Amino acid sequence: MVHPGSNVPPAPRRGGRRILPRLIILAVILGLGFAASQLFRHGSSSSSSSSSPSHKSGEWKVGDCGGPDPDDRPNGYTAFDCGASGATFTALDVQAASFMPDAIQCPAGTDLIIQVSISYGSKKSSGGGIPSKTVCGRNLSSSHPGDPGAGGGQLVKDDCVTSTAKEVPCASSGSGAYKVLALVKETSQCPSGTTEPMRLTMAIGRPYDVICAAKQ
Repeated sequence: MVHPGSNVPPAPRRGGRRILPRLIILAVILGLGFAASQLFRHGSSSSSSSSSPSHKSGEWKVGDCGGPDPDDRPNGYTAFDCGASGATFTALDVQAASFMPDAIQCPAGTDLIIQVSISYGSKKSSGGGIPSKTVCGRNLSSSHPGDPGAGGGQLVKDDCVTSTAKEVPCASSGSGAYKVLALVKETSQCPSGTTEPMRLTMAIGRPYDVICAAKQ
């Protein structure tokens, strides 16, 4: 079909001048395909982040074990067999990644939260990578700061806080601390026994805005 305004080349030239552009286009397509294959060939490595730890592989399942990555200090983590000497935690839960840290709510007993990021390229660069999953980890040792009342991890029911909503260990908090009875969106949702409902500054993605607390 001839489009209006187009020039029709003489028949003898049809085989010569049109083949060269087609060969050039084919070479460009093959080149782009090869470049893409080289790019995604290195897509399994992840880069460490100064704000949250990273893992070298996006494949995590509940029950997997991991520990500090000796090649990605100080914040990198990698997978280990649970019986290996480098294993320090096990995955309690594996959730989707989020660019908003407050949107991640790990289960009670979580001692550390690891953001799994994927970076394209074989060389690691601090702060890079695309978040892919979040691992809620529990220490394999007897130290569990994420247990309710222990003073670490995410805030959960039965933790203790100060009057400024700062989490503290219940055992050493003193008389000025408050026990967390519930975490809700509205003050009206606090359970009976709440004497100190603490409304927090709004945070996008956080599943609660009020700490329902009572004197420790």
